[in-house]
Amino acid sequence: MGKVVALVRILPESADVDMTKLEADLKKKVPSIQDVGVEPIAFGLKALKIAVIVNDEEGGTDAVEKALGEVPGVSQAETVCVNRMI
Repeated sequence: MGKVVALVRILPESADVDMTKLEADLKKKVPSIQDVGVEPIAFGLKALKIAVIVNDEEGGTDAVEKALGEVPGVSQAETVCVNRMI
């Protein structure tokens, strides 16, 4: 099996969530996070877009989404795209 890079969007519970602390908490929960970016949504709400490396298997991103969704301050974690690593 190979590896893939999944781009996951993390929506915080509110605009008041400390994004720096949230990013640190996410990295503790899922150490395979490679990159983190911030995406403005609306009305001061921002989302984190993270790149995470997972195994290339059916349902490979499900466990990551579940783990990220359990972090305090996270409203939703959704996979946006998946690309195979070469």
